[in-house]
Amino acid sequence: MNEKEDLFEYDDEDAVKFIQNYLPQELKGKFTDDDINYIVDLIYEYYESKGYLNERDDDDDVEIDEDELTSFVIKNAQKDGIGKFEADQIMFIVLGELDYCDSLND
Repeated sequence: MNEKEDLFEYDDEDAVKFIQNYLPQELKGKFTDDDINYIVDLIYEYYESKGYLNERDDDDDVEIDEDELTSFVIKNAQKDGIGKFEADQIMFIVLGELDYCDSLND
């Protein structure tokens, strides 16, 4: 079980479905499920690099810089040779993932 599953009872398949549904109509079909899984993995690499996955009190709110996170995803995707993504496209996946996590905490 990976860290995101430990923290939120995170289900990768549900997350991908949620994010696919979150995308605006013009982006539907642009990203495969594998693309989204890869991007979500990069999102969690970012969280880990910032220490967001460390143990903390439930009262501690984490402020996520969405622009910085988006830049991190784009930079690493290019470095890994996965694809050239535009910031506005990645931002929708980032926001979809954040909303999915919020829905788990409700």
